[in-house]
Amino acid sequence: GHVRRMKAVIRALGVDPELLQFIIVQLVTLKRGDEVVRLSKRTGDMITLEEVIDEVGADACRYFFLARSADAQMDFDMELAKREAPENPVYYIQYAHARIASILRGAQEQGLATDDDAPGDVSLLVEEAEDRLIREMLRFPEIVQTAARNLEPHHLPHYTSSLATAFHDFYTKHRVLGVEPPLTAARLRLVRAAQVVLHNALTLMGMDAPERM
Repeated sequence: GHVRRMKAVIRALGVDPELLQFIIVQLVTLKRGDEVVRLSKRTGDMITLEEVIDEVGADACRYFFLARSADAQMDFDMELAKREAPENPVYYIQYAHARIASILRGAQEQGLATDDDAPGDVSLLVEEAEDRLIREMLRFPEIVQTAARNLEPHHLPHYTSSLATAFHDFYTKHRVLGVEPPLTAARLRLVRAAQVVLHNALTLMGMDAPERM
């Protein structure tokens, strides 16, 4: 009912009502682990969004609310959102950015270049995990275009989680520092590029990109 009334107001102001678009989202169920938080307007049992943000943090709220499409109901597990563990996607993604920052700090302490123009022969990046990380980064512009064109921001959280997974896989399988200097230089370019993409994706979602965790 609100949609029709708002469009009528827009029409009365002389503006094409088709320019006003609405995204109607489904209900959110709050949970603490396996326990559903019971809410009722009739009895006055309510939890405000401000209270949820105070408990779990703005980053977790933004990620979990963005991660579901508007036409899908959502279970928001507040215990999971606070957990500092890989099963919490917010922690998992932000930890990837912090890991990259740690690698780059270590490289700088060794006097190695880590800026965007640092030298490095990327043709040396032939390992499967390196290739997977590169391919994930190359998907980013298309993901942003799809999310914007279709008004579907949930593509961003899912993409960022996939990118973090690709980086963590690379990190566990291959060293960046302490290998042959040409390979170190190439991998520093790779992780610096991953940092830029992760930072941009987190920024688009309104989330922090921590340097340390």
